[in-house]
Amino acid sequence: MAGLIPREFIDDLMQRTDIVDVIDSMVPLQKKGQEYMACCPFHDEKTPSFTVSPQKQFFYCFGCGESGSAIDFLMKYQNLGFIEAIEDLSSRAGLEIPHSATASEFTTSHGHANRLLEIVDKANLWFQEQLKVNPDRKTAISYLRSRGLTARIILEFGIGYAPDSWNGLFNELGKTPTNVESLVTAGLISHKQDVQGRDRHYDRFRGRIMFPIEDSRGRIVGFGARDLTDKGPKYLNSPETPLFHKGRELYGLHRARRAIGKQNRSIVVEGYMDVVSLVQFGIENAVAALGTATTPYHVQRLFRLAPDIVFCFDGDQAGRNAAWKALTTALPEMRDGRQASFLFLDEGEDPDTTVRSTGAEGFLRKVDSALPLTDFLFDSLMANIDLQRMDGRAKLASMAKPLLMNIPGTTLRSIMFDRLSTHCGITVKPDEPDQSSISQNPTAGTKQRHERNIDRQLPLVAQAISLLLQHPDLASNGPNFSALDELQADGLDVLVDLLDACCGDPDVTTARLLERFRDAPYHSYLEHLALRDHHVQDDVLIEHFGEIIRKLLARLRKQRHDELIEKSSQRPLEQHEKEELLSLQQERVHQ
Repeated sequence: MAGLIPREFIDDLMQRTDIVDVIDSMVPLQKKGQEYMACCPFHDEKTPSFTVSPQKQFFYCFGCGESGSAIDFLMKYQNLGFIEAIEDLSSRAGLEIPHSATASEFTTSHGHANRLLEIVDKANLWFQEQLKVNPDRKTAISYLRSRGLTARIILEFGIGYAPDSWNGLFNELGKTPTNVESLVTAGLISHKQDVQGRDRHYDRFRGRIMFPIEDSRGRIVGFGARDLTDKGPKYLNSPETPLFHKGRELYGLHRARRAIGKQNRSIVVEGYMDVVSLVQFGIENAVAALGTATTPYHVQRLFRLAPDIVFCFDGDQAGRNAAWKALTTALPEMRDGRQASFLFLDEGEDPDTTVRSTGAEGFLRKVDSALPLTDFLFDSLMANIDLQRMDGRAKLASMAKPLLMNIPGTTLRSIMFDRLSTHCGITVKPDEPDQSSISQNPTAGTKQRHERNIDRQLPLVAQAISLLLQHPDLASNGPNFSALDELQADGLDVLVDLLDACCGDPDVTTARLLERFRDAPYHSYLEHLALRDHHVQDDVLIEHFGEIIRKLLARLRKQRHDELIEKSSQRPLEQHEKEELLSLQQERVHQ
């Protein structure tokens, strides 16, 4: 979707945006030296570690590691998508999406999305109306009463009813070709051809209780539907559509956001009815995955709202299998200061039945005593391992080590390895980070306090990229960069692109440079490099950067020298190649 917005427009928007103004409007900032600081909005802290740089147009928290541009802040703080963040900043800057060819595609796509939202909202109103007036609603009413739902909670969640008829919704809303197209695209009706080749449309949801699913902005984007007829699957979700992606949405998240933030905890359950029942009993910080396993996106969104997640599953084997998948998904998000726990209910019980039998206080006591992620991980791994045997302890180490290496929180990872060492009876250490490539893990390694040691950890290309991201004006001070195009080294293409971007825009900032690489697989590593402290004084910065470039160029000359020597062993060199080789050899003598 980002690609539909002209790059020139994003660059202009970033130039007109002051990140200090954007963040200060939501999180009050205090000036400290050349930067601004506040207590981080993404984790709890008493001493401010959240820093905003007006020079770099970049924010960074030394406590939790969150960082980025004004776009990233809006996406993380307000749970917006990329397009929504762009719209927000455009509105603040008084800009409109330009009507170029690319922008026209975006505008058309955006208008199409609005039509889909409108048709889904109308369908939701129709489903709610059917629960009130349809002659066949008695089965639905009886079911909802049997689950103990009050009229207030049914209204609050917008629960409705899809009659058990072939085309009730289609007849109501499909009165124009545009509406029919929107209904099909939104996954509300399906169509097939009859034996005469004519299109026949029919409602996707029939004879079902309808649970509208809201996105992070509270807009209805899809439905979850509970069968009342025994004619199909028990639960049926809307299919994947331009509006609805079940791996990204969480049922009840929009209404639970405030409660999650207030209580510093989210509770993840498995079903729509679980969320509704918990809210009815006053437990408002519950959400549910939409008939799918917990995804990384789910975990990331919840951790942005609160540092504690409790996953609630049935106690049977299926529940424990689902919990293990949630654990492996959560591990890469377990920064220091975050917690994840697992609550396993008695077999045959779910949050809905449990809260009705124990009440809210009883259920919350169970939540408070949920099994910590660390215990669940080791309990699961050791369940079928004999630790009395040496090969059993070796097996535990081999199974646990790859999992623990996924943990970005250095303190938590260290504690987990200490525990693994205790179980194994030997010291098990984490693997040393691989520093050889630009696509390396940005959280690997420890920060050194001396320039020589720091730079030794990074390849030359990564050093150059890091300094250039932090000081784009270095591109106008240095040796002849054009020769770098001929050098073969990891990440060199990125360095050359950065140099081109800096030379072509004297006002470019760190944030704008990073924005150009947002969709790159190594974007997070570039952010890491943009924050790296090289401990180089300003008065020697140009000289230091120039020395790195000169070393790269020397590597290029050696690479070319070796290439010519190799050629000479296979065939006589051309005259110009002989002259080039002689020149390179003379340079090496004088170095």
